[in-house]
Amino acid sequence: MTSRRNHGSTADISPPARLLWLRRDLRLFDHPALLAAADDDAEVLACFVLEPRLLATAGARRRQFLHDSLTELRDRLDGRLLITRGRAQSRIPLLAKAIGAESVHITADYTPFGVRRDRAVREALGDIPLQETGSPYLVSPGRVTKPDGSAYQVFTPYHRRWREHGWRAPARSDADSARWIDPAAVGEQNHDIPDPGVCLEIPAGELAAEQRWARFVEDHLGDYAEHRDRPDLDATSRMSAYLHFGNIHPRTLAADLTGSASGPQAYLRELAFRDFYAAVLAQWPRSAWWNFNPAFDAIEVDRDAAAERAFEAWREGRTGFPLVDAGMRQLRQTGFMHNRVRMLTASFLVKDLHLPWQWGARWFLDQLLDGDVASNQHGWQWAAGSGTDASPYFRVFNPETQRKKFDPTGEYVRRWVPEVDTADYPGPIVDHGEERREALRRHGAIS
Repeated sequence: MTSRRNHGSTADISPPARLLWLRRDLRLFDHPALLAAADDDAEVLACFVLEPRLLATAGARRRQFLHDSLTELRDRLDGRLLITRGRAQSRIPLLAKAIGAESVHITADYTPFGVRRDRAVREALGDIPLQETGSPYLVSPGRVTKPDGSAYQVFTPYHRRWREHGWRAPARSDADSARWIDPAAVGEQNHDIPDPGVCLEIPAGELAAEQRWARFVEDHLGDYAEHRDRPDLDATSRMSAYLHFGNIHPRTLAADLTGSASGPQAYLRELAFRDFYAAVLAQWPRSAWWNFNPAFDAIEVDRDAAAERAFEAWREGRTGFPLVDAGMRQLRQTGFMHNRVRMLTASFLVKDLHLPWQWGARWFLDQLLDGDVASNQHGWQWAAGSGTDASPYFRVFNPETQRKKFDPTGEYVRRWVPEVDTADYPGPIVDHGEERREALRRHGAIS
């Protein structure tokens, strides 16, 4: 590696070299792993691994958001970001060897896939340590536990302890925090970032995240508690995709959520839910695709040809229930759906159509720009009544009641279902009252 160093006299002691492996932390500010890699004046190679599974399982919008985030990050580092293709357990050891790295630095990942991948990489690295610093959360999974050390299964006591635990201030890192190694000196191919060519409703990247958050704090944080359930209003932050890709750290958001006002406290509670679901998934990885409450494994669900047709109508937004259809069309066209409408569309699929929640969860993950396994899967189980802190199964959202309450002027529905008041709009595909009773009957059979 002497070709990339220029330290004058041959008597100089070369600084250590380290590898910074980026994943869901595509930013420069508030990046503890970056600071750990750069400690002791080390030279740092920043890299991102385009893994086959990553590209195969992410929808087109998430791949576009990834492309745009990596492009911005590479530009801000003046090209000093190495993009490599392949499985991390083979690519990371090869890169570490290429630069003579004394250690590899990462932000911890707690998803089932991330844990398996990092374990394989750690084994493949051998004597080179894989050092975890920081996480994508305010409070990392496993930090908040009951007095006996066991994990919380209910949000309210978790939230109380979470607040008591607290979190650190944002880390002071930026592009100048490390002595970056030029990828051209490494001898490894620097791959292009795949560009799906999809038009995104919001721009990706760290600068866009910071700008959007600043606008939200100024314009909407104060009335967030009152307006956050209104899909017809532009009252939410739309920060979820930025958090998912790590364009911004939740500590940066939390720094503006001080005081006892209802808006900041309501928003902070949503960040607590994000941490809680991540902690649940980390403790119970099976809950990614199986019922957290195993009693629901026995509940009757429909899977026949009629069920497939109903599922297609739900996906396409032609159920005949305007608020459900508006949400599903917004999802298909933009990759986003307001959280209140997410709850309604999920309830409709599970309790009006009697379909497996996994069908809906998989479709959401494919379509959502902010598709996050922990939040998505456990949000779906909340709607199905089979998860943690689940709404009682007998709580079945009425689509028309929800429409009148949360879209009182009909603006949201008309935006996405312009034919709603015409003969072209289909009638309801089910009778909500009848299907509510059927949902209760099925639940009673496993109670």
